[in-house]
Amino acid sequence: MELLAAGWLTQAIHAAAALGVADELSRGPLHGPELARRVGADPDALRRLLRLLISHGIFTQRRDGRYALTAPARALCRDSPASLRDAALFFGSATHRAHWTHVVDAVRTGDPVWPQVDGAPFFEYIRTDRQFGDLFDRAMTSIGSLTTESLFAAYDFSRFDAIVDVGGGQGAMLVEILTRVPATRGVLFDLPDVAATAAERFAAAGLDGRVEVATGSFFDAVPAGGDAYLLKHIVHDWPDERAEAILRTVRGAMAPSARLIIVEIVLPQGNRPHPGKYIDLEMLINSGGRERTAADYRHLLTRSGFAVERIVDTVSPESVIEARPV
Repeated sequence: MELLAAGWLTQAIHAAAALGVADELSRGPLHGPELARRVGADPDALRRLLRLLISHGIFTQRRDGRYALTAPARALCRDSPASLRDAALFFGSATHRAHWTHVVDAVRTGDPVWPQVDGAPFFEYIRTDRQFGDLFDRAMTSIGSLTTESLFAAYDFSRFDAIVDVGGGQGAMLVEILTRVPATRGVLFDLPDVAATAAERFAAAGLDGRVEVATGSFFDAVPAGGDAYLLKHIVHDWPDERAEAILRTVRGAMAPSARLIIVEIVLPQGNRPHPGKYIDLEMLINSGGRERTAADYRHLLTRSGFAVERIVDTVSPESVIEARPV
């Protein structure tokens, strides 16, 4: 029964994020009636919401009755260094929830459900519904920030003079690389509407002169001249034939000495629990993509004109797959 009701916990976390409960408590503990007044909620209903969340370690209630933050609750604050507020809003949104109700269809057909539900593939839909698309972009940026430290602890980006971040979104990952590796230059490459605010982010980080923004589709062409081509959370978005098309496009822009760097979850063998197994179904429902094992990646990269040189594990669920063109 707890497993069957797990989705209700997701919605409770979403409600707390949407109401801004954590943001109010970040200013200090509050009694229930005052907290309800500040977030615009019914006091009794808010008490019942917090009772469930507290039982899972999200928020706490002090001896004097005031509610306060816990470490997990801090992740729901807007200004938390590792904020998951936007992720909570995305995964608990009515749009996301509605598409998961079609999981049976996805499993029966092996196809994503967005075309049948909304008449357009996922990545086309989020470009037309920009409110939902912006939420998706912010959610993915926040999730990506969780693994930043583990990624840099495991992999040395200072080996490369010029890094092309393919599908790099709003530039968060490239900002991290260039800030930590002062001698490296970068190119951000993504669709025009996705990369529209990247230049502002780079300027705010003091990276003018070390990075440029190029736009287009990675199915058509990517910028040449990089020592390394980074694809973070890109390959898993696509089924094998589309992922291979992306990789072949990147391969065409690479010099023989350049390296491909893929940052993704690499599924372990066996049946033990793993977060990638949740995300694998999310990919099926959204875009027809998939999470892959090490063997899957080796086969995919071999077909796309690459040889895997190494797979570097991190303390997070993500790994770094480094490959060379052949």
